[in-house]
Amino acid sequence: MADLIDGESIAARLRARVKCEATELAARGTPPGLAVVLVGEDPASQVYVRSKLRRTVEAGMTSFEHRLPTSASQDDLLQLIARLNADDRVDGILVQLPLPGHIDSDLVLDAIDPLKDVDGFHPVNVGRLSAGTGGLIPCTPLGCMMLLDTVIDDFRGLKAVVIGKSNIVGKPVAMLLLERECTVTVTHIATRNLPEIVRGADILVVAAGHAGLVRGDWVKPGAVVIDVGINRIVDGEKRRIVGDVAFDEMDHAGSVTPVPGGVGPMTIACLLENTVRAARRRRAEPMVAGDEAVHAGSA
Repeated sequence: MADLIDGESIAARLRARVKCEATELAARGTPPGLAVVLVGEDPASQVYVRSKLRRTVEAGMTSFEHRLPTSASQDDLLQLIARLNADDRVDGILVQLPLPGHIDSDLVLDAIDPLKDVDGFHPVNVGRLSAGTGGLIPCTPLGCMMLLDTVIDDFRGLKAVVIGKSNIVGKPVAMLLLERECTVTVTHIATRNLPEIVRGADILVVAAGHAGLVRGDWVKPGAVVIDVGINRIVDGEKRRIVGDVAFDEMDHAGSVTPVPGGVGPMTIACLLENTVRAARRRRAEPMVAGDEAVHAGSA
């Protein structure tokens, strides 16, 4: 039977540590601040924003919520970001995606101060991640690495396969695994003989957005499986959330993340972690030992 990697409990421990750091900074009169920007009325985005703001307050930080109508222009949004960049109370800026079609997401993300880019999407932070020279790391890939750290002591020489090449998960998690000296293969929709490639993996990270893509006979015994997928399916009269991995077929794996309750909780926890990290950097404060341990080899 595969061991479950409990993202809920790991995320709770991370949030508790972040709260201690935030409380320490607040006691000096400089509480970390996170600004979340939502454009439009997308229901899923509204749920995500509410959750992020609630967790921000619970972590002892200051939250700044900015809502713009769907009709807001690109210039309106860019002007708001410029104000947030200049606001010393704000350590992190998160623009909730997706944006309305008339707004250029790349242009908007590029406008965020890299020091406040807690999503880790700015080209400066992407470049630093690629070069291994520090920077803010995208939240979901950072969470994946934290989960892997709970079950793997030494990554050197392990074969890692990443399914998915997105800028949000696939590419950054591959770079983080390379920094740990894994031998990394990135696969995607055009990859041939995918099952055969996956069968060689000691570490498998799946971010394909395809429910149940990875079957049990694709995974070798003892492999560690990180399922990033979140797929809403209809099962009879019930709706449920499943991952990209056929979870019921993973008994022979060494460790596996459930969906829900695996990677998902880590994403928001890592957003809070990045906000405190950004606050310390902007104030030229030393990183705490736990924070450096989290990011060792990952930045």
